[in-house]
Amino acid sequence: HALMIVFLISTLVLYIIVAMVSTKLTNKYILDSQEIEIIWTVLPAIILILIALPSLRILYLMDEINNPLLTIKAVGHQWYWSYEYTDYEDLGFDAYMIPTQNLVPGQFRLLEADHRMVIPVESPIRVLVSADDVLHSWAVPALGIKMDAVPGRLNQTAFIASRPGVFY
Repeated sequence: HALMIVFLISTLVLYIIVAMVSTKLTNKYILDSQEIEIIWTVLPAIILILIALPSLRILYLMDEINNPLLTIKAVGHQWYWSYEYTDYEDLGFDAYMIPTQNLVPGQFRLLEADHRMVIPVESPIRVLVSADDVLHSWAVPALGIKMDAVPGRLNQTAFIASRPGVFY
């Protein structure tokens, strides 16, 4: 919808430019008119607002998840992450990176943790991300999510795992 509006505006502007360059006729009312200047200033602003408002509404609706099956709180620390399954009492753990000398063949260096976060498949999951000390980034590229962990701020993201597996 927005592309068609931009296409029509671009076609009109191109037509006006070609007409002004190719013709020798000039009109003194076009060259010195306050009304035309107001119209071509206000009209694009109104069109941009009409394009932006529905887009902002959709953007905010996509970001909100109403009924998540599970809520997980991830807190970034200097060298590890703490996870809490907030829907259950006393269900939380710390995930430390496995040192290189302790890796088993087939495990990935700097990606393996001693405790993995387990989630259900094809269910809406909400993750609350924060940090304890410095800025961190909680990301799982295979699931298409990335959220910054900022001390003193609670950020929210949501995802659905479409298939079982180990995602880094």
